Amino acid sequence: MCITMETRVWSGVLMISVSLLALFNVSAFAAEEGEKVLTLDHSNFSDTVSKHNFIVVEFYAPWCGHCKALAPEYEKAASILSSHDPPIVLAKFDANDDANKELASQFEIQGFPTIKILRNGGKNILEYKGPREADGIVDYLKKQVGPPSTEIKSVEDAANLGDEKKIYVVGVFQKFSGEEFESFMTLAEKLRADYDFSHTLDAKLLPRGELVNKPTLRLLKPFDELFVDFHDFQVDAMEKFIEEATIPLLTIFNSDPSNHPYVNKFFESPNAKAMLFVNFSKELGAFQSNYKDIAVLYKGKGISFLLGDLEASQGAFQYFGLTEDQAPLLIIQTTAGQKYLKANIEPDQIAPWLKDFTDGQVKPFIRSEPIPEVNNEPVKVVVTDSLQDMVFNSGKNVLLEFYAPWCGHCKQLAPILDEVAVSFENDADVMIAKLDATANDVPVDTFDVQGYPTLYFRSASGKLLSYDGDRTKEDIIDFIQKNRDKMSYDKALLECLPWEPRQAFYMT
Repeated sequence: MCITMETRVWSGVLMISVSLLALFNVSAFAAEEGEKVLTLDHSNFSDTVSKHNFIVVEFYAPWCGHCKALAPEYEKAASILSSHDPPIVLAKFDANDDANKELASQFEIQGFPTIKILRNGGKNILEYKGPREADGIVDYLKKQVGPPSTEIKSVEDAANLGDEKKIYVVGVFQKFSGEEFESFMTLAEKLRADYDFSHTLDAKLLPRGELVNKPTLRLLKPFDELFVDFHDFQVDAMEKFIEEATIPLLTIFNSDPSNHPYVNKFFESPNAKAMLFVNFSKELGAFQSNYKDIAVLYKGKGISFLLGDLEASQGAFQYFGLTEDQAPLLIIQTTAGQKYLKANIEPDQIAPWLKDFTDGQVKPFIRSEPIPEVNNEPVKVVVTDSLQDMVFNSGKNVLLEFYAPWCGHCKQLAPILDEVAVSFENDADVMIAKLDATANDVPVDTFDVQGYPTLYFRSASGKLLSYDGDRTKEDIIDFIQKNRDKMSYDKALLECLPWEPRQAFYMT
């Protein structure tokens, strides 16, 4: 299944490449002479992984463009890392192969490529969250095979914390033993894929270290207050603190790759998301200070703030079905998926509009393609504006596909659904339909679309079922026949009745 645009929009559509990375070598299964990336499948995966304390696996699909772009960088990294002492193993696994799908499902693969770091024979699994080019892959993985936290012993060691674009987590202790230190090391191991961890006995080596007089977790960051301290060494408490403290009050999205991790965190947060898109070259000065002041006022109130450069945000405009002439543009997306927008907004309009939003005075923006004037293909086209009439109020048994035009699985399913629709073409009680979920808003309170294609069946009497069976013509037809409602009265008579009383005459 292809992951949803809702899921990938903010790591792909906002031009944060969906291409994660992957793979790593070893000689026995090299596909051909000189190839360093190890090829795994269902027959050798478990046995191979169990023999390695550290192995990186890319779950990929042969048709995936991001996987193809990653392949040469991955192979180059594998070649370099094969000479590491000890060698770092990179592997790949075709998760699209039918024989491999059952095993891939155990790793909850939602899209391609997905990269996993497997430790201790596969007992510990982490997401790969590093760079996408060969040199970056190499540097990232070398750190991952080392200790989860490094000791700061000198001013020179502390100077390594001076990267103005990275976050560092430092534990200050009186001794490198005891419950607090052990909890810190557990945290470092758990989050090592996300942050650089260090520990020290000498707080004075840190910026403003003279303020530290007891065991402390200090988070150094290149934004807002620059550092913040925490003293509860429960692992869950520290993890929650880091998660909250590493999201800027105002996240900047532009062409600078160093901002992309913060943009990812912004969209992964549970808050509603306020996104202001302006032309940075012309309008940044007029908006940034005012917008950040507003972000400060809303801190802790369930809204996160992002300021995006119009030039770098084309994907967002395509996703929302908007145009550049609507900028400066403020969009709020709630945790329930509803969207609210204010086009051509002025700096002094932001605060009052946000107040109207929080007071419930702003109507949601609902995206829909135009209702097609001609809709005579076997599989009918549904858009958001026609969903109510064609699916909910049609009095028909409707199989509805939520698809994405770019999705390979959807393309494979399309001719099968055409055949299903043709088989029912003389049955006026059954409709096969499709909705482009990348161009139309899906009612999240009714349909749970986590990937593409997603199929739902709504019977004439209103029963809603998701279809999780095999994607064959025979299986889909059998599912429809088993779950459809049959009429007990003459259909011509029933069609003359309003929909509400008509429901009573349908029976399974």
